[in-house]
Amino acid sequence: MSADLGRCGPFTLAVSSEMVFLDLPPVERIRRITALGFQSEIWDWSRHDLDALVALRDEGAVYSSMTGYLRGGLVEPTAVADLLATAEQSVEVAERLGIPRLNLHGTGLDGDGLPVVPVETVTGPMWLAARDTLARVADLGERHGVTFVLENLNLPVDHPGVPFALASDCLALVSAVDHPNLRMMLDLYHAQIGEGNLISLCRGALPWIGEIQVADVPGRCEPGTGEIAYAAVARALADMGYAGTIGLEAFASGDSEIALERFRDAFTV
Repeated sequence: MSADLGRCGPFTLAVSSEMVFLDLPPVERIRRITALGFQSEIWDWSRHDLDALVALRDEGAVYSSMTGYLRGGLVEPTAVADLLATAEQSVEVAERLGIPRLNLHGTGLDGDGLPVVPVETVTGPMWLAARDTLARVADLGERHGVTFVLENLNLPVDHPGVPFALASDCLALVSAVDHPNLRMMLDLYHAQIGEGNLISLCRGALPWIGEIQVADVPGRCEPGTGEIAYAAVARALADMGYAGTIGLEAFASGDSEIALERFRDAFTV
C-alpha cells in the first residue's frame, strides 16, 4: 500500500483510530482501518507505542495526521514556549511516521477536551500574540516539511472556554499568517454546532483548508446518524475543487466496520 490508500474519487479518506474499534488495542485498530482501505489518524503521540506504529507503517498503514503539540497555548509566553518546544518534539515523531499534518488548538486541552486555562474574553493583544505564535509554528513546519493545521472546536457542547475556537476565528488567524505550512483543520461537526451554513463555510475557507474532519450532529457519530446532509456536502466540496483529505473523527453508532462503510458511502461522489 502507499499514499494512495484511502483514495475515494477526488478525496482521500482517513479515520481516527482513537474513536472506532474501541474494543481493540490501538495497534489492532490501525491494522483494521488499513485493511478496510483508509488512512489512520492519531491524537497524542506520547500515549502510543511509536515502535509499533513504525512497524504498522512498514506493513502498509498510512498516517494522515496527529496532534502537533503536547501542552501549551498561543498567547501567554510560558504557554507559547511549551507549545513550541513540544511542537519540535512532535515534528520528530511525524518524520518517523511519515505524517504530513500536525494538529493545533486555540489552547492546550486536558483529557476531557477542556481548556487547561479557560478564556472568557479574547482581547486584541491576544489575537496578535496568537498570530505571532502561529507564524513561528509555520516556520517550524516549513523547516521540516510538515503542515500545522489549526482546528476549530465548538464551545456549547464539547469545549467551553477555548479561545479562537470558531472556524471563523481559525480562518482569521491562518489567513493573517498567510504561510503555506499553516492551514485549517476544518472540523464540520464542531462547525455545525458553532456556526452552521457548512457549504458556504467550506467555500469561503477553501484556500486555507489543510484537511476536513467530519462527524454527525448530534451524537458525534458517523455520517447518516444525525442532521448533516454529508452527501450534499461531499458533492459541493467536489464541485468547488476540494481534493484533499476527509477525516472521520467520529464514534461508531454501532458496529465500527459499518460506520466506516457509511463514511465512505457519504463521500463517494
